[in-house]
Amino acid sequence: MTTAEHLKTAFDGYCPLPITFWNAVFELGEIVTVGKESIVKKQNETEHYLNFLIKGSGGILLWNKSNYICTDLFLKGEFFCDYYSFIEQRPTPYEVLTFEKSVVFRVSYSNLISFTNEDEYGDKFWRYAIQALYLEKHNQYIQSSIYTAEEIYQIMLEHQPEIVQTIPQKYIASFLRITPQSLSRIRRIKKSD
Repeated sequence: MTTAEHLKTAFDGYCPLPITFWNAVFELGEIVTVGKESIVKKQNETEHYLNFLIKGSGGILLWNKSNYICTDLFLKGEFFCDYYSFIEQRPTPYEVLTFEKSVVFRVSYSNLISFTNEDEYGDKFWRYAIQALYLEKHNQYIQSSIYTAEEIYQIMLEHQPEIVQTIPQKYIASFLRITPQSLSRIRRIKKSD
């Protein structure tokens, strides 16, 4: 499968756009390899790229006076960036980090905007991309408001078991807003079930 086909497959759940659109997007970008724990976007800087993870894992982190809080996790086959900064084109306190050596397709904001302003599917792309982001973030907010860390961990196991296998425990714990020790306890309980 080509990178353009992977992009299409990842976005089709929100809105199927023709492969010609994704081939054109692919031509606008580049594939880069980044190392383990590489900063893809620094805190207090502007996000200039929409990224797609071909291989690897990572997360979006926010500094909280004494440590980083993981606000999002991403895996192979997913789009990622500091979306707020990307859309607004201004600095934010978010940092985007790879957790392992990763292969990333990236397209710059300026290239993507120029193309989508001219392409017949451009408005549809932006409308569905922003809608998907809103729904994903709202779902995360609901989960964190009404479920315990153990329940959210169970949802992760059921829907994205590769998160538990790929992403370091300290980031999963941070995402769940618990200590790594509490995560270890939850994992032991789940293994014995």
